[in-house]
Amino acid sequence: MAYFPKWRLRSASLAGEAQVVAADERLPAPQTVAMGVQHVVAMFGATVLAPLLMGFDPNLAIFMSGIGTLLFFVLVGGRVPSYLGSSFAFIGLVIAVTGYSGQGHNANLGVALGGIIACGAVSALIGVIVMAAGTAWIERLMPPVVTGAVVAVIGLNLAPIAVKGVTANNFDAWMALCTVLCVGLVAVYARGMLQRLLILVGLALAYLIYALLTNGAGLGKAIDFSIIANAAWFGVPAFASPVFKPEAMTLLAPVAIILIAENLGHIKAVSAMTGQNLDPYMGRAFVGDGLATIVSGIFGGTGLTTYAENIGVMAVTKIYSTLVFVVAALIAIVLGFSPKFGAVIQTIPGAVLGGVSIVVFGLIAVSGARIWVQNKVDFSNNRNLIVAAVTLVLGAGDFTLKLGGFALGGIGTATFGAIILHAILRPAKS
Repeated sequence: MAYFPKWRLRSASLAGEAQVVAADERLPAPQTVAMGVQHVVAMFGATVLAPLLMGFDPNLAIFMSGIGTLLFFVLVGGRVPSYLGSSFAFIGLVIAVTGYSGQGHNANLGVALGGIIACGAVSALIGVIVMAAGTAWIERLMPPVVTGAVVAVIGLNLAPIAVKGVTANNFDAWMALCTVLCVGLVAVYARGMLQRLLILVGLALAYLIYALLTNGAGLGKAIDFSIIANAAWFGVPAFASPVFKPEAMTLLAPVAIILIAENLGHIKAVSAMTGQNLDPYMGRAFVGDGLATIVSGIFGGTGLTTYAENIGVMAVTKIYSTLVFVVAALIAIVLGFSPKFGAVIQTIPGAVLGGVSIVVFGLIAVSGARIWVQNKVDFSNNRNLIVAAVTLVLGAGDFTLKLGGFALGGIGTATFGAIILHAILRPAKS
């Protein structure tokens, strides 16, 4: 078998219908580019927000997300559809080791970069071990009841971020619901490729409605278009060099556990959606994410992880072609050099982005339930019932365990909790 698949072309007529486009298939060029743009939009909010919270350059984060995604694509032989964006798992610890005040540029950025590189190295090492030991043990540790719960938790854990971001005032809350409705209407009533682009089209409609209600009717905070006019078309991102301090590296390296947990859940979700067993690429995926994080840290970017937002887009479009992510990565690289585009994205109202996030995060959560249905998980079995119930609450409630200076957040706690509970509750005869 060749290292890269030979992507088979789907006809334009099939591309316009709600049929599955597999990872080793490709759409005609115009549709591939359109889908790539949609994936860029899906990941953009979180990939920009994370560096802003840590004092990193958001344009550099976008640029490195594209580089990291291409690196991941090569490592997995173009067979795992995933996009790598800024990981939120680093935020708390980066702020802790740098003493970042929360405003402007992080003056101690280099210290954080050294820790991010250390984390990437640990993640890559775990990947090498998985490649050597095989993946049969993964099936024993993560049967469908565990996998479904972990995937659902990814969406539920992110839900409060979306909701809190749009409930600051009554207008934003209603606009978020309007955005949800726009996406829903496109998803149900649009046809052909327009339906496939439901996130992008729904966002554009909601953006237009917001502009009419605010800039036009003065009902809410108006969009400031001057930042677009004042932004340069081309600009080099603010590259930075790492500083290797043992205490910072020791503190940030264990974040690799969370990255592995996120990758594991994401790959299982994609496997369930595509009907393809991606376990043989699990170790390579861990290595790819680890190396992408290392490269990002070397140049001043954030730690990277496979993005749930893009999995949500795949869940609703049924397009898994890995070439779409190549296009998305290339677009991100180009946009990383364009402050003008960054300014355009900054004009998207938080209420609109929040509404889109509600839809995308919900789709992720439902994908977990879909795994249970497809694998006929028996919830009359108390073991399955307890594992799923506890996992969902741990993740949705963002149950955090602190081990010294290291904090294992809701997704990590839920993932490892599900695995451990399932193992402990294993009956003598199953």
